[in-house]
Amino acid sequence: MPDETIRKLSVHGLRYSYRVLAQPSPRTEPVVVLGGALQGMYGWPQIEEHLGPHAQVVTADLPGMGGADPLPPGTGDDLLYAAVAGIIDDLGADRVNLFGFSYGTSIAFGCARRNPGRIARLVLGGVPAHISDGQRSQWGRAVERLGAGDVEGLATLSTEALLCLDPRRTVHRRELARRYVRRSFLHALTNSPHAAQSLRRALGHRPDFSGGLSGVPALVFAGEHDTVTSPERQRAFAATIEGSRFLTIGDSDHWVVLERSDDVADLVARFFTDRPLEAAPALRPLPSLPRPRAGAAGPALPQAGGRSVS
Repeated sequence: MPDETIRKLSVHGLRYSYRVLAQPSPRTEPVVVLGGALQGMYGWPQIEEHLGPHAQVVTADLPGMGGADPLPPGTGDDLLYAAVAGIIDDLGADRVNLFGFSYGTSIAFGCARRNPGRIARLVLGGVPAHISDGQRSQWGRAVERLGAGDVEGLATLSTEALLCLDPRRTVHRRELARRYVRRSFLHALTNSPHAAQSLRRALGHRPDFSGGLSGVPALVFAGEHDTVTSPERQRAFAATIEGSRFLTIGDSDHWVVLERSDDVADLVARFFTDRPLEAAPALRPLPSLPRPRAGAAGPALPQAGGRSVS
């Protein structure tokens, strides 16, 4: 078990912390991991296992997450970008590798757009690049359950909104994922004093994935059955990042980091250490998706195919 250090910081008067797993002989820049609204600094064991031999792994409770101070109502994402910049500065690193998942992708993407010179490589998974009005209505009903004190109902509705429950589609460990996600919602909402506020903010959040990005090597990946934002729309987002790669992971949905945890960790480790991605297991091509026409906005992206693993 590598040595770990917990560092406490503040931004605009809000206290937060991050955790560093030591690596005395790193092969690449430190890896900063940013997850969902209710994912704290101890929720990434597979990433730590696969990346720990290669780099310092940094996980965080940013303001509004885990044990950090809650975000005041109306707080914009700029404060979270500043919090991540504070971690990079405190590490004493010129650059870091940045991995964002789900809610964390908007923070990671915003940080990379604001300070591209500080980001060595960028990985974004399960990008909520497009949320429909119907989805927002469904999430609104979940928040109403919370207002009525129905935590069980909230946990059920939120879980169903984030998973692919279509029996015609194969999702690895679907039932396990459903139980785990629901239990995680219940645990956080019961034990964290500001988890409800964090969840309200996440469900009502309208992340900005516009503006494109250049100068940062980037990988975007999605579960092939992601129902939060389809792989097609996530690939369209990836096309706004100059020179990026887009890959899908088979037999998984938005919670690919849970259903295919080792495969995601292996893919991220390969990208951050400049190893070939094509040899990674579980990758799925999207052969039916049209390529951008000549002269259309966004570059044509290389698409890796591969076999699925059980």
